[in-house]
Amino acid sequence: MANIARTGDIIHLNVGGKRFSTSRQTLTWVPDSFFSSLLSGRISTLKDETGAIFIDRDPSLFTPILNFLRTKELFPRSINVHLLMHEAEFYGITPLVRKLQLCDELDRSSCGNVLFNGYLPPPGRFDFTSRTGKSSAVQSLYLLQNITQLADPGMVRIICGHHNWIAVAYAQFVVCYRVKESTGWQQVFTSPRLDWVIDRVALNAKVMGGSLGDNDKMVAVASGTEIILWTICPDGNGNEIGVFSLNVPVEALFFVGNQLIATSHTGKVGVWNAVTKHWQNQDVVPINSYDTAGSFLILGCNNGSIYYIDVQKFPLRMKDNDLLVTELYRDPTEDAVTALSVYLTPKTSDSGNWIEIAYGTSSGTVRVIVQHPETVGSGPQLFQTFSVHRSPVTKIMLSEKHLISVCADNNHVRTWTVTRFRGMISTQPGSTPLTSFKILSLEDIDGHGGCAAGTEIGPYGERDDQQVFIQRVVPDTDKLYVRLSSNGKRVCEVRSVDGTSITSFMVHECEGSSRIGSRPRRYLFGGHANGSIQMWDLTTAMEIAGKVDIRGKTTHALHAWLFVLTGFIK
Repeated sequence: MANIARTGDIIHLNVGGKRFSTSRQTLTWVPDSFFSSLLSGRISTLKDETGAIFIDRDPSLFTPILNFLRTKELFPRSINVHLLMHEAEFYGITPLVRKLQLCDELDRSSCGNVLFNGYLPPPGRFDFTSRTGKSSAVQSLYLLQNITQLADPGMVRIICGHHNWIAVAYAQFVVCYRVKESTGWQQVFTSPRLDWVIDRVALNAKVMGGSLGDNDKMVAVASGTEIILWTICPDGNGNEIGVFSLNVPVEALFFVGNQLIATSHTGKVGVWNAVTKHWQNQDVVPINSYDTAGSFLILGCNNGSIYYIDVQKFPLRMKDNDLLVTELYRDPTEDAVTALSVYLTPKTSDSGNWIEIAYGTSSGTVRVIVQHPETVGSGPQLFQTFSVHRSPVTKIMLSEKHLISVCADNNHVRTWTVTRFRGMISTQPGSTPLTSFKILSLEDIDGHGGCAAGTEIGPYGERDDQQVFIQRVVPDTDKLYVRLSSNGKRVCEVRSVDGTSITSFMVHECEGSSRIGSRPRRYLFGGHANGSIQMWDLTTAMEIAGKVDIRGKTTHALHAWLFVLTGFIK
């Protein structure tokens, strides 16, 4: 509360213990403000021992407010805009609030602080003819069971990329785009409307030979137990290859070469081969994680074992109509393998690659195992064990320079430096992590924030480069944060350019231009509630962050050397 003490038109104020004196005219020229109500007696007053008006607010923030009331000018560089706006709203200084809002908008772009690269509007009118030709009554039943559960059937649910193509999944459609240096992004293929909601998408934009032809691409979608696969011809027309069933919920959908793979935590693996055009289901023990290495599919399972399937040789190595599933390694404590990452080293001899596998378990343990090419028959050997998490490991990534693990405790990330000699892991990453941080986010209680498969935090990026996590703190937001996996620092902030909520995202590298020396560029693709795709170029932001990091390390090293030299001089 505040009280008034005045001598004529001079008003004496005590704001948070600091004395101010000004004129009645200065305080009251803004109508319907805190001060006009105060001086008119509509607000009760409290006096200090000198009779000055006492206002229980921050005196440091009151100084620029009083200066504005005196001069009607604002100098925003020397103030905290957000704190001052809060005080201006309390005092009811409307002209100051408007100026501060303008300063805030000028200070930050509507699309964040990273280079905006492109905008793909929502696709045109879809073909609402049912793919299956079911009766209208049956179609209505499908829609009632599936579509009405969504906040907005037109929002983007999932984005996936392969080479210079992306596939965008909506509730009942998938749309494919490709980018060309001369014309930019072009919509190539739109699927018919499906009778169920899409939960998984897979894209293969580089089909190598086979009966499909050299130029054909493939896209597949899954919902529940069902999978539909299309081939996309050079002219953009799509042909349905077939509808397949895993008979259990599809947890993951992806390509290994020409083979489409579907897996389920219940222990099922489905494989479709482009040459034989044959779909094969295989029973395995319950599957918690997977990764691929060349033509090998590596599975981390509930019984603590890591299995592999050579899908390139399917179905040549089928035995009694079964895929040959081979146990590669068994965890010493038989904990469930909940996360898995395979790193193939460059070939160092005629005998082939080293295979390095990092995996995490349900108990929070992280292990690294190594397979020598000369000792293939003896299986991989345990290289290092870390007991660093207290919750199950949910993600793991072994790259050229880092080992990254994420656990279920609010996406707690641990990162270590990996040292290599001639491309092969040569020293222990060390018992002390390079960094430890959390990718915190609020849960989507209503289920309206998008599809879980479309909002994976990462890490994203090629294994020979710096990788990033994407953080979406609030489900219904137009803002994303890009954070380095090596230290957790925010590289940049990305905001929707049209204010729409971001419902899905993906980081993907597209091939560079045809100019000599051009490298692939890394893009952040955002799918939005209005159906649009917005793209941001992360390459420049990553380069700037790298230069800043190098400058920081150089400065730190220089200080260290100066300290040493100072010691010698003494």
